[in-house]
Parts: sequence; C-alpha cells; structure tokens
Amino acid sequence: MADRSLRGMRLGAQSLQSEEGVEFSPRKRGVYRTPDGSTFEVIFAADAELPETWDSPKTGQSGRLVADNGELVQSEQAEAKVPRTHWDMLLERRTRAELEELLQERLEYLRSRRGQHKIGA
Repeated sequence: MADRSLRGMRLGAQSLQSEEGVEFSPRKRGVYRTPDGSTFEVIFAADAELPETWDSPKTGQSGRLVADNGELVQSEQAEAKVPRTHWDMLLERRTRAELEELLQERLEYLRSRRGQHKIGA
C-alpha cells in the first residue's frame, strides 16, 4: 500500500487544473474605509449593487463605501420603521374597554372550571 501513495504532492493545497482558457465573469471593485482611516477592497460581480457597509477582513471593523472621488457614499436609507409589538397590533383591532371585557369573561370561565376537575376522581 505504501508504494502506491502520491509523493511530492500536497493533496488539496494545489489544483491540477490551469486557468488557461477560463473566462472570468465581469467584476468590479468596492473600496471601503473604516473609522480608523484604513481602507480595504472587496471584489463583487459587475451587476451587483455595492452595499454601503462591509466588515474589514483584517480588523473586523465596519467600513463605509468610498466613492470614486474619495468621499464616503451618503446613505440613502429611509427612516427605519419602529417595530410594532403584539400589544400595538392588538390595540389596532380592539379598544381597551373591549379587552377588559374579554379578560373578565375569560377569568370567569377559568374560575368556573377550577372546581370541576378533581385529581384522582
């Protein structure tokens, strides 16, 4: 078995295929700047929309997209919607008086059931 092993080759570390005849898809480069002033580049597909922020692969800091003129790209995000809670959605469907009435009905029902079920009967 030992005489059949591949010698002089690091398996998985190198590809046996060449890039000859391979046509790469069109790409574009996005430049990002972190708050400490360092810049880094990220390669995207040519038809992709560049995100406004990207985390630096070296420092992990969030970088902002830099325009061709060297200025940071201005954010075009609209105001963020305030998340609605379950209580907010409930108040859209019912008034507070209706909710109080439903609560009282449910409590009466539960209290009436409490005496009906006995353990071990």
